[in-house]
Amino acid sequence: MKPHATTAAIEARRRQTTQKLKQVEKAIGQLRRERGRLTVRAVAQRAGVSVTFLYENTDARKLVNNAVDDGRTRQIRVAQAEHEQIEASWRERALNAEAELGRTQKEVFAQRQQIGELMGKLRDFDQMVPGESVQALASENITLKRRVQQLMREHRSLQERLEGARSNLRFSDKRIADLEAQLLERDQP
Repeated sequence: MKPHATTAAIEARRRQTTQKLKQVEKAIGQLRRERGRLTVRAVAQRAGVSVTFLYENTDARKLVNNAVDDGRTRQIRVAQAEHEQIEASWRERALNAEAELGRTQKEVFAQRQQIGELMGKLRDFDQMVPGESVQALASENITLKRRVQQLMREHRSLQERLEGARSNLRFSDKRIADLEAQLLERDQP
C-alpha cells in the first residue's frame, strides 16, 4: 500500500468514527426526550451502529455510560419523589386522625367532669329539694350519660380510623420499598 492511500484510509476511518459518535449523541438525546430506556443496545439500535463499536470506542463508551448513569439517577429521583408524595399524604391523614382523636379525648374528659359535678349537685339537691327537682336533674343526668356514650363511640371510631391510616402507611412504605428494589434489579446489567 502506498503511504498516501494509508493516510487517506486512516482519515476516512476517523471521519467515519466521528460521524458514528455524532449519531450516538443524537440517539442518546432522542431517547432522553422520549423518556426511552437508555441501554447500550437501545442506543446502538437508534444510532445505527454496532454494540461492539459502543464498547470498543472509548469516547462512545463514555457517552453511553454517562447517559445510562444519568438515566438511572433520574429514575431514582422520580421514584424518590413519588415515594415522598405518597408518604406525605398518608402522614397527613394520620396526623389529622390523631388530632381528631385528641380533640375527642378532651371532649370526653370535659363531659365526665361535668357529669361528676352534676352527680354531686344531684345528691345535694336530693337531700334538700322536693321530688320535682330531683326528676329534672335525673333526666338531665340521663341525657348527659347518653352524650358520654355517643362520644365514646366516636372515640372508638376515630381510634379505628387512626389504626387503619397507620396500617395503610406501613403497607405503602413496604410496597414502595419493593418497587424501588424491583426498579434497581431491572436496571442492573
